[in-house]
Amino acid sequence: MESPHAIPNIIFILFIWFAFIIYVQAQSQTTVTKKKPSALFVFGDSTVDPGNNNYIRTPMKSNFPPYGRDFINHIPTGRFSNGRLVTDFIASYIGVKDTVPAYLDPTLTIQDLMTGVSFASAGSGFDPLTATLSSAIKLEQQLEYFKEYKSKMEMFIGKEGIADLINKSVFMLSAGTNDYIVNYYGLGESVTGVLYPNVTSYNNFLLQNIEQFIKELANEGARKIAMVGLPPMGCVPGEITLNGDVSRRKCVESMCSVATEYNVLLENKLKGMQISGVKLYYADIYKPILDMIQFGQSKLGFDDVSTGCCGSGYIEAAVLCNMNSPVCDDASKYVFWDSVHPTEKAYQYIFTTLRPIVDMVLNDN
Repeated sequence: MESPHAIPNIIFILFIWFAFIIYVQAQSQTTVTKKKPSALFVFGDSTVDPGNNNYIRTPMKSNFPPYGRDFINHIPTGRFSNGRLVTDFIASYIGVKDTVPAYLDPTLTIQDLMTGVSFASAGSGFDPLTATLSSAIKLEQQLEYFKEYKSKMEMFIGKEGIADLINKSVFMLSAGTNDYIVNYYGLGESVTGVLYPNVTSYNNFLLQNIEQFIKELANEGARKIAMVGLPPMGCVPGEITLNGDVSRRKCVESMCSVATEYNVLLENKLKGMQISGVKLYYADIYKPILDMIQFGQSKLGFDDVSTGCCGSGYIEAAVLCNMNSPVCDDASKYVFWDSVHPTEKAYQYIFTTLRPIVDMVLNDN
C-alpha cells in the first residue's frame, strides 16, 4: 500500500526540480545579457570628460578640490563631479574596467588603452564654434585622436588585432548642451544667431554635424554607437539663476522645450540613418534627470534638486567651484554637484535607467 507521505514527497521533489531548472535558465539568460565588449570609447563634453582638459589650455578644468571629493582616493581627476561619471558606471557594468581614463593622460598603460578611453572635452559641442568659445577640443579633433589611438595600438597588436578590437567595442557620444547654453543662447549668440535665426534651423545644423560624425566614426570601424540626448537644460541650476524664477528655483520651460524638440529630432535621425553593419542607439537622459528634479525629494532620497552642492549652488562651475567655496556635507543628497553638472549619485541613477539600453547594445549582433 502506498505511503500517505509519498504524494507530498513527489510534489516536493518536483518543486525543487522545477526551481532548479528555472534558476539555471535565469543564470544562462543573465550570462547572455552581459556579453563583454572589448572596449568602451567615449566622445563628447564635460558629462563624459574624465580629464582630457587637464592637458590643454582652457578655463574649463576641474582637476582641483573639491571636485573628486568622493572619487577613488578623493582625487580630483578632471571629472566635473564629486565622483564617477555615467561612463564609469557603464564601463564597470559591462566588465571592461572600473573607470574610463582620459586619452591625453600620459601615464596610461597599454592595458588602459586596450580597454577603451574617453576623448571627450569639457566645453565641446557639435558646433565647432562651441568648442572654440571654451578653448575645448572640437569633435573633429576628438575623432583625429581616435585615429591616432588606432595607429598607436596597431604597433602593439597589429592591423588585424586593432580592427577586431574596434569591431567588438562600444562607442558613446554625449554632447549638445553647450551648443545651446554656451553658444546659441550665450557667448556665441551674436554669430550663431545670425547664421541660424531660429532654433529649428540650428537643430538641423547640429543634426547634420552629428550624422557626419557618425559616418566618419563608422568608417573608422565603429559598429555599435550610442548617442545621448539632451538633458532638461532649463532645470540646470546655472540656467535657472540666469534666466528663470530664482526665488522658487523653477525650471526654464522654454529651454526644456528646446531640449525636447532636439531629442525627438535626434531619435528620429538615428532611426532613419542606414549604415551597413552599424547599429545606432538613442540614450534618453532627459526623463531620468527630470524625474530626479520632480520626484527626487519624495521618492529618490535627494534633499536638494535645484541648487549645486558646491558654492552658493546657483552659478559656480569649473574655477568658480574651488577650494575656497563652501561645499555641502553630503553630495549624495544633491542632484547637482555644481551649477551645471550632476553628482555621482545622480549619475548612478541615470545609469540605472540606461541599463536596458546598455544590455540591448551588448546583445545586438
